[in-house]
This record gives sequence, C-alpha cells and structure tokens, in this order.
Amino acid sequence: MLHAVAQAQSYTEEDYYNLPETVRAELIDGQFYAMAAPSRIHQELSGELYLMIGNYLKKSGGACRIFSAPFAVKLFDDRKHIVEPDISIICDRSKLTDSGCSGAPDWIIEIVSPGNPGHDYVRKLNLYMDAGVREYWIVDPKKQTVLVYYFEKTAFDVRQYTFQERIKVNIYDDLWIDLREIELS
Repeated sequence: MLHAVAQAQSYTEEDYYNLPETVRAELIDGQFYAMAAPSRIHQELSGELYLMIGNYLKKSGGACRIFSAPFAVKLFDDRKHIVEPDISIICDRSKLTDSGCSGAPDWIIEIVSPGNPGHDYVRKLNLYMDAGVREYWIVDPKKQTVLVYYFEKTAFDVRQYTFQERIKVNIYDDLWIDLREIELS
C-alpha cells in the first residue's frame, strides 16, 4: 500500500487519515509515498530553522503561523494530495483546520532525505508550484545547499545558496536566515 510503483488503486484523504499512527506517509496524486524517519542532522536543521522563523513571526506579530512535521497539508480540494512538509508557514488562518492546513501554505521548507532526494527536488517542487505555494526552500544537508524557489504570480525566481550564506526570505521584507548561525553537531 505504501509504494508508488504501478499501483492500480487510487487513495483519498479518507485512506490517509485511516493509516495507522505508526505509519508516516504522504498522499500525492492518489498514491502513498512512505516517509523515512528523519536523521539527527535533519532534525537539528529543522529545529533551528523553526526557532529562527518562529522567533521572527512572534516579534512581527502578524497573522502568519509556523508548523513542523508531522503536520498534514491538504493542498487541493481533490482529496488526493496530503503532504507533511518539514516546515510550513501559513499566513491565512482560515486555512487552518483541526487536521492541519487546507490549501497552500505561503512558505514551505523541505529538508532532503538521502534515500529519496527526487521526491523534494522534482515531485514536490511541481506540486507546490501548482498548488500556489509562494516560496519553497529545499535544504540539502549532504550538499550543504539551499535552493530557494519564489513562485509569485508575476515572477518566478530560483536561487542557490550554501550553508555559509545569508538568505533573504522573499515573502517578507525584513527576514534573512543566516545558516552560519546553525551549529550542526
């Protein structure tokens, strides 16, 4: 049930919510994709980014909220797409539900898992762009790079950074993430 190769059956939101709690998976185009347990480095990066962004959001006092995985994001109304981004920033609180988020977050950060990098680099990139995510970061601990995709309606931009650079967050006027401040052990 949790592989995406040659599956004849198409699964829905109901199937997703009926998975055992011990199973981590995402539902994309009606197919389940198993999610491996995150590595220690993955967790360190996710935690540090969450703190940096969360502190900024708290100080700015705006409507945006930050959530870390596991957090269900239903991207479309078709009931065939539920993902669990590593970090989701949602500025329209009407999208928040008891189950997670219904609709595209404003900003998503995915930290690449070594076992399936194409999932974040290709499958989710196109999915997030089609769903209306405004900004998408792919953080690759192995390469120590961050790809920043900016999908505004009038502009498409992609830039690559290293872990030795400050990165401007496009959806905010005054937020920079300095990856040099993150100490990975």
